[in-house]
Amino acid sequence: MEVKINREIREYQESIFFGLNLRQLVFSILAMGVAVAIYFGLKDMLGAETVSWLCILGAAPFAAVGFIKYNGMTTEQFVWAFIKSEILTPRCLTFRSGDIYYNIISEGGKKYD
Repeated sequence: MEVKINREIREYQESIFFGLNLRQLVFSILAMGVAVAIYFGLKDMLGAETVSWLCILGAAPFAAVGFIKYNGMTTEQFVWAFIKSEILTPRCLTFRSGDIYYNIISEGGKKYD
């Protein structure tokens, strides 16, 4: 009898339906719902080809949120980290060049700040 164990236990994903975890399943259902809503909302106003492309464009962000990870972070974690680092805690980094050798010689051996 052989039991398969992931090499990295943190990469384990519990599959609920068709090998998808709960997060992927929820966002897949949302993507399908958005595509169906776009189709039935616009099928009378636009042609079939245009509506099909709009369905794809409307569902793609929801599908991407469910499946894509960046640096081990889910999309919500990445968005929160981005907002926190760029908006909530902005910092002004200034560069001041300095020549340590020149300062030591010109100040008569005084210690550099």
